[in-house]
Amino acid sequence: MAAALVNVPAKAKRGAVIEIKTLMSHVMEPGYRHTAAGEMVPRDIVTSFVCRFNGTEIFRADLFPAIAANPFLSFFTTAGESGRFEFEWIGDNGFVANASAAITVE
Repeated sequence: MAAALVNVPAKAKRGAVIEIKTLMSHVMEPGYRHTAAGEMVPRDIVTSFVCRFNGTEIFRADLFPAIAANPFLSFFTTAGESGRFEFEWIGDNGFVANASAAITVE
């Protein structure tokens, strides 16, 4: 089971630099471990993250097996207009999680 947490300021002044923080709670398996019987444990990681603002991609990250469980990502953007941030995490085995947050620019 996965859960997404996002931290976006509710309001910002036009032109201000704002910080966006995200945390994906996800049970990660890098695919390098073996079971007690000697079989490989299949990889199960979050492989990519995308943030869109009003439908336009503003940030993307590709993630690899060395990423920590529950990946935390933080990045900055400029507040230009009011709108909605959309966050998408994609992973192995058909994993997809989404979250969104609105911001009002004054």
